[in-house]
Amino acid sequence: MSRINVVTTETATTEQQALFDAIHAQLGVVPNFLKVFANSPVALRSFLGLHGIANGGSLDLQTRERIALALAQQNSCEYCLSAHTAIGSKAGLNGDEIAANRAGTSQDAKAAIAVKLARSLAEHNGDITTAELIEARNAGFTDGDIVEIITHVGMNILTNILGKASRLEIDFPKVTLA
Repeated sequence: MSRINVVTTETATTEQQALFDAIHAQLGVVPNFLKVFANSPVALRSFLGLHGIANGGSLDLQTRERIALALAQQNSCEYCLSAHTAIGSKAGLNGDEIAANRAGTSQDAKAAIAVKLARSLAEHNGDITTAELIEARNAGFTDGDIVEIITHVGMNILTNILGKASRLEIDFPKVTLA
């Protein structure tokens, strides 16, 4: 049971229901973590806005999911690990790739650098080395790409914290951290 209220269709205000309707129109479902975010419509709108902008960037869906999987594992968020395993699978990541991402790497050489950088950013609160930036640039990432990796790290840390703090019910096929 969630430690933070999960807003439902039955308990939603008009503003919350409008947000749920927009989410449902895009995803076909309103995941539980967004129902927790809905306790603050401002926070939910802010997250959805940043998420929408960040997903329109230069990083492909598979790289974004690889980063999300690596950080969910690193930050011990079973909700996010379950969600991104499902989303990553739909994005074309196979079981071996998902396992590699959870271990902090990738079967794709360039994506492995992005995952490694993302994990280092999270582990060191952004205090990464110049060598790590050079490695990313040498792999073909532009400064714009690096800023997007940083953005995705921030979004994933936010959702990892929300998932862990609320201990909400996992509404995706459950994946354990072990």
